[in-house]
Amino acid sequence: MLKIIRKNSKLILITLTGVIVLAMVWALFGARQTITQPISYNHKLHIEKAELNCVDCHKFVEAMASATIPNIEVCSDCHSGEPLSDSPEELKLLKYIEAGKKIPWQKIYTVPAHVYFSHRRHVTIGEIECLKCHGKVQELIEPASYPVWMPTMKNCINCHKEKKVTYDCLACHR
Repeated sequence: MLKIIRKNSKLILITLTGVIVLAMVWALFGARQTITQPISYNHKLHIEKAELNCVDCHKFVEAMASATIPNIEVCSDCHSGEPLSDSPEELKLLKYIEAGKKIPWQKIYTVPAHVYFSHRRHVTIGEIECLKCHGKVQELIEPASYPVWMPTMKNCINCHKEKKVTYDCLACHR
């Protein structure tokens, strides 16, 4: 057995190195799963032409822990009945509204269940602009398909240190 291992040690070493490299590549790039949304929402159009801003659609971002992902009750304020454009994406939206069905948006940002995150604390109290975590959303002509900023413990602690606010474990971990 040792004779076989010695004879093939170069092959074993190359194979193990390949496995380790593949695992590292997957950890860095493969773990970032891209998400496809049911409607290709154009933030730029809504910000520039309809003159909306984040809080017009993400209603609770300043007052509650959850910013909420807008759905038909928010969209129907402007979109109902006749389409405002010839966009096939708006037609998809109108079908959801007419059927009274929620749009099955896919969540992009998540934190573990044991972590407490409050948009109100960060946006209203901390005065952090949306683009700090979500990037230049106002320029997106289609939905983000992955997080711009990863809500990892390291990233959160670095931000807390930068902002000179507590990074005591119990401030965020429940």
